[in-house]
Amino acid sequence: DFCLSRGLGDVYKRQVINLSHGERNGKKFGMKLSTVPSVAEEKNNQTHAKILLMKRSAKVSRKTKETDIEVAINIDGSGKSSLDSGIGFLDHMLEQISRHGLFDIDIKAKGDLHIDAHHTVEDIGITLGQAFDKAIGDKLGIRRYGHAYVPLDEALSRVVLDISGRPGLKLNVEFTRARIGDFDVDLIHEFFQGFINHANITLHIDNLRGDNAHHQSETIFKAFGRALRFAVEIDEKIKGEMPSTKGSL
Repeated sequence: DFCLSRGLGDVYKRQVINLSHGERNGKKFGMKLSTVPSVAEEKNNQTHAKILLMKRSAKVSRKTKETDIEVAINIDGSGKSSLDSGIGFLDHMLEQISRHGLFDIDIKAKGDLHIDAHHTVEDIGITLGQAFDKAIGDKLGIRRYGHAYVPLDEALSRVVLDISGRPGLKLNVEFTRARIGDFDVDLIHEFFQGFINHANITLHIDNLRGDNAHHQSETIFKAFGRALRFAVEIDEKIKGEMPSTKGSL
């Protein structure tokens, strides 16, 4: 019994010595623990490297009896845009998303504008949302959340969003006018509702103050672009992991 216990003690001592020298997870004697990454770390690093090389862009066409729309988006763009919706004010707002989000966006739309702009604005939101969802892919490694405050003279707006996989919109704006030129401000809600339903984003928009309806609208679209820009950025700290405890979005 004494010999057996002594033998087991020697085995235990060797195990302790081996661990102290770094023999763990397949490491050889004498190697520092930090010199060889774990299997999980290596997998995450490889995933992260692949994500950085991915081209996050998409093209979507959508045709109905009311509209015919083509959208192309490059999430990792430089803020270039080519916009032809047939609605001047909407093009101006879409340009804010592109410029301040650093997205390259091309939109060509033909709609039943002889009736009004409702169908065209809503369907552009839908198609842009579909293109965004396609371009963002599986969402591995992204920051996921984004927020921005943007002022323009007397107006100030806040946008907070989550690329959550769950569409939801809260738009709190009391416009000082019902129309901006020929543009019905109610259609701003229709645009964002169409977008989030198909981009699968939770979106909170608050106009905190403003006396000029044009300024109110412009701060909303600029803040949306900046918040979305931050949310889609690749997070170096999570190294290609899914930004969710559920493991999916």
